[in-house]
Amino acid sequence: MELDRDEVKRLVAAALAEDTGAGDVTSNAVVPEGALASAFIVSRAPGVLAGLPVAQEVFAQVCPACHFMPRSAEGARLARGTQIAQIKGRAHALLAGERVALNFLQRLSGIATLTRRCVDAVRGHDVAILDTRKTTPLLRHLEKYAVGIGGGRNHRIGLYDQVLIKDNHLQMLLRQAGSLPEAVALAVRLARENVSKDMIIEVETEDMPMVEAAIAAEADVILLDNMTPEQMAVAVRAVREAREGTGRKFPITEASGGITLENLAQVAATGVDTISLGALTHSAPVLDIAMDFE
Repeated sequence: MELDRDEVKRLVAAALAEDTGAGDVTSNAVVPEGALASAFIVSRAPGVLAGLPVAQEVFAQVCPACHFMPRSAEGARLARGTQIAQIKGRAHALLAGERVALNFLQRLSGIATLTRRCVDAVRGHDVAILDTRKTTPLLRHLEKYAVGIGGGRNHRIGLYDQVLIKDNHLQMLLRQAGSLPEAVALAVRLARENVSKDMIIEVETEDMPMVEAAIAAEADVILLDNMTPEQMAVAVRAVREAREGTGRKFPITEASGGITLENLAQVAATGVDTISLGALTHSAPVLDIAMDFE
């Protein structure tokens, strides 16, 4: 996902308004109005840099005359003490933008850093790391952008760009269908009848009867939810055999649920095509980044 510049401007403006309110009472009280300053944004911990254009927009809004000079590239691996950028301009402006810029940088770099760790953990396996919709309200595009910077891939952006039939959808059909496998078949058929032909249809499964029903219904993606690695391996073999039998590239498999950095490699070894982790966006620790004035 690429950054939407207009969206970045809106988010930055809202964040600055939230933080500044009627004015920076501390700086107004103790810092001379015309004072000039120079400051460096510095990484205090190793990680992956994400959000540099957002930080630049912060200082562009608080002080159009400020000079923002990147010292590191977006997506760069940072060592402790790496200079990320230098900013020169009015001291009041630098102080007004400091926290907002750091909040964006720390959050997005934390997501990119965790994503990169996950991608590194499955190196050698032909598998993609995906995000989910478990994002901070109104920051989804920024957070999914950060996943991409870290080497991951974006799952659906919202409820509108892909069909994902989950357990609660299946429960709504259970009385009509009679069983979960039959509910899978019915749900996929209804989706095929009611969405555009080019839309991906994914269905969540929890055991082999549901997987077999999803294969038979020709779902595009089969989500293997909370399965053990042994169960996943069986499901993956069945899906691959189905692909080979039809010559189609679909269905593909996605593992999700109960996946951590510690068991990622084991899950990848089952042969799944993708692994989705909500933790990339809902539990990534922020990267420690500071702004030091000269």
